[in-house]
Amino acid sequence: MIKRITGLAVLALAAAGTFSVQPAKADSSAEVRCHMTFSTTGWAAIYKKADGRGHVRCDNGQSADVIIHVRGGGLTAGKFSIEGGKGEFTHVHGINEIYGEYASGGANAGVVKSAESAAMTKGEVSLAVTGTGRGFNLGVDLSKFEIEKIK
Repeated sequence: MIKRITGLAVLALAAAGTFSVQPAKADSSAEVRCHMTFSTTGWAAIYKKADGRGHVRCDNGQSADVIIHVRGGGLTAGKFSIEGGKGEFTHVHGINEIYGEYASGGANAGVVKSAESAAMTKGEVSLAVTGTGRGFNLGVDLSKFEIEKIK
């Protein structure tokens, strides 16, 4: 009889453990805010090329160092650098969604000091960037803005 009561007690404790209150898991479909700081240098003579580095951090604690490549073409010319650039990602559910190629079009102008801002998309993910820089540039172009993770 004691073995039977002990066995029932073990079963009762095991059953109680399966029905214990578990903390709620974060909704993986919830949007996350991600922010980027970056610097780039480049040139343009019909073809536009710029490269740089940045750091992305998200409100969910994820972060990564990134490499940035800008490639494009149009009626554009100059040599320039963007320092202290800032970017805001929207419609992101995790840091892995920020990587890839964004389509961008814009106009730019500046002598010695210049400013640039652009809005671009990659599927559902959007990126708005702003920055100030040095150099000279003038033009209108269509560009590809690529972000890749530093390995």
